[in-house]
Amino acid sequence: MPREKELSDILYRTGVKETWGTPHCAILSVTADSRMVSPGALFIAAEGLTTDGHQYINEAIDAGARAIMCEKMPEELVPGVSYIRVSDTTSGMAAAAANFYDNPSEKLKLIGVTGTNGKTTTVRLLHEVFTRLGHTCGLISTISNKVGTTESATRYTTPDVLSTNKLLSQMVDAGCEYVFMEVSSHALTQGRTEGLHFAGAIFTNISHDHLDYHKTFKEYLKAKQLLFNNLSSSAFALTNLDDKNGMIVLQNTRATVKTYSLRAMANYKGKILDNSFEGLHLRIGKHEVWSQLTGRFNAYNILAVYGAGRMLAKQSDQLLTAVSACEAPAGRFEYFKNKNNITGIVDYAHTPDALENVLKNINDLRQGSGKLITVIGCGGDRDKTKRPAMATIAAGYSDQVIFTSDNPRTEDPEAIINDMIAGLEPDPALRQKYITITSRKEAINVACVMAREGDIILVAGKGHEKYQEINGVRHPFDDKALLQEFLNR
Repeated sequence: MPREKELSDILYRTGVKETWGTPHCAILSVTADSRMVSPGALFIAAEGLTTDGHQYINEAIDAGARAIMCEKMPEELVPGVSYIRVSDTTSGMAAAAANFYDNPSEKLKLIGVTGTNGKTTTVRLLHEVFTRLGHTCGLISTISNKVGTTESATRYTTPDVLSTNKLLSQMVDAGCEYVFMEVSSHALTQGRTEGLHFAGAIFTNISHDHLDYHKTFKEYLKAKQLLFNNLSSSAFALTNLDDKNGMIVLQNTRATVKTYSLRAMANYKGKILDNSFEGLHLRIGKHEVWSQLTGRFNAYNILAVYGAGRMLAKQSDQLLTAVSACEAPAGRFEYFKNKNNITGIVDYAHTPDALENVLKNINDLRQGSGKLITVIGCGGDRDKTKRPAMATIAAGYSDQVIFTSDNPRTEDPEAIINDMIAGLEPDPALRQKYITITSRKEAINVACVMAREGDIILVAGKGHEKYQEINGVRHPFDDKALLQEFLNR
């Protein structure tokens, strides 16, 4: 059914400063993209990172916009169009989106997960666990969105606030009870989660990332805090006690605070009993569980899922039975072996901390004298300061490294590789370990040619992605498919 809402109802709590024209008109859609305007729309002239929506007001009216929300009234006002001036279009858009879609986040148990690493695995495990427990659930994640069992592709980790409310509204209509959502630091600072009602939030960890955007680690940490600062007293906040900033991000929250840990006394304490390529054997409190996931980093993800489940009133044995049936998300430590006993691993690790965790886990699992060959690049138009660190970590934990292209975007791939190599300059031993092959496909191919029985190849950085972004164009590219193809020749 097409949605229709009176403009006056949409304006509740939007921060109206001035109006021109009638507030009593039917609005059929709300958008901040002039290209998406259709007859009867409310167009929000939001100021973005690169463009100012005020420039497109006339274009929106020509496309049939019935109302305009803005921070600055246009010099010429068109008869028959309603204009609403608000103090801040970011906050105004958040309120308008919630009002237009009947505040869907208040009709769901919405759980947000934030942190540098582990967000995707944690939300997908939560979605699978609660689905296995008999609930209809929603998922908003880097890999895809799910409304119940219906899956759709996504372009961003956390959608804009209009898209999120629309998606949550669809989840309400589909009978979803729980929604598990990745919440990025960009989304928090840009107001993409403003006005959403979270029943709980989880902090996984924080390490060096996104400093191209946040400029300093302090600002990056403050961005993560926003999710917890805005929780109500009826919500829960679950944090990783083993991260030195785990309690700092929660210092201003009104929510009920709970902790999880592998090292310290916590509400949800875990211990790794065994870690292998086949999976993890964990003790959580008085219970033991076996998981198909591997690695210390996944032990933390499992603890987060268990803790959230307990906070949502689920029984321990039910949670752990469901956890043991879950598989790793696509592109997260996905591994396979060929007939020559060469192991291929694809992982999304694209931060220094994530890469180190994956490489440490591989070295813990290695048997015999096999070599570890790592294929790695860094994304273009992103935090340049982590490139030398990524190279140093890759070379330090591997026997052979191939530096290659990732998603260069608008940068020169070879310039990115040179930024990485600079990290190896102080150490002659590390400089002996690398070669450079700009073509990522050829780099994966060469790694497979070099590998011998018992060796391990890690292709890191892109994980689940099925494209390579070059100069604004996404070309089909699949690390896993190529690695399997070359290993199975």
